[in-house]
Amino acid sequence: MGGLEGHLYPGLSLFFCGLYQARLVSRALICNAPVQYPPRHPWNKGRWTWLRQIYYMGLLKILSACILVAQELHSIPTQFVLISKIYHQRNFVYRKQWQHLTFYMTIFLSGCVDVLSQNLLPQRCAALEQSVQVLGVFIFLPLMVSHMQDTEGVELRSHMLLTQAMFLLMLVVIAELWAPNMPLVWMMKAFLYLTTGSWLIQTGFMLYKPISGYKWMDDDENDIAFVTTFFCWHVVFNAILMVWIYSFSFLWMCPQMVPYCLHTLGYLDEKLWEVELSEKMIGLTPFWLLMAPKGSLFKLWGR
Repeated sequence: MGGLEGHLYPGLSLFFCGLYQARLVSRALICNAPVQYPPRHPWNKGRWTWLRQIYYMGLLKILSACILVAQELHSIPTQFVLISKIYHQRNFVYRKQWQHLTFYMTIFLSGCVDVLSQNLLPQRCAALEQSVQVLGVFIFLPLMVSHMQDTEGVELRSHMLLTQAMFLLMLVVIAELWAPNMPLVWMMKAFLYLTTGSWLIQTGFMLYKPISGYKWMDDDENDIAFVTTFFCWHVVFNAILMVWIYSFSFLWMCPQMVPYCLHTLGYLDEKLWEVELSEKMIGLTPFWLLMAPKGSLFKLWGR
């Protein structure tokens, strides 16, 4: 991911994915619903009703992957090939660019599977979506380890911290396969997506366009130490952001959920009254009436 754009665009994609995951888990916790199938308010019938009910996350993944591939190909000054034959020798070229494209292909594949499962299949297959997600993270981790070759100083430390976050994210998405509707797992996944995305953006600015205007020095121990400090600040910032997203979702959704809660409580009160009435009737009814066919008891009592 060479250059500022090579770090900025993937970082924004991961960060916005984390925001989406944080919004999902917040709605699930507030409404006490499964995280994979969050509650959706019914839409009024109309011409564009089907468009409002589409899940857009898969489409956004496909769009992000296409933009990232276009940016990567645009940054290559010469012809983009895999093997270069010079002086009758076979040489692999653009190794880092091919690593980037491999990761972007997994994002594109994940988006295609999300669109297929959420919008086209008659029944959503969440296990397939999670499996492709695990595949993408599992591929990204060894690519990051290989990406740290020929790096040193600030760049090496920043990519080591990014690899650490990706390793934790891989463990979380693997655990999600066995606990798909566990809110704590989804919360950790959203938090790690936010941390990975924001730190990737910060890495791009540190290496290629420092905000202070002064270049980070690889031979300065203070600069290398502050890389870790800034990463810890990102962790704290994203934790506060998760709390803020939950608080905002709670304040935003509570007024909208009141009519649904009142309707649910009224329905439960009505069912409870029917159960109490049935128990009283059974206690006051002779035994031979209890042996009558189903439904005849209420007819006789009404007479």
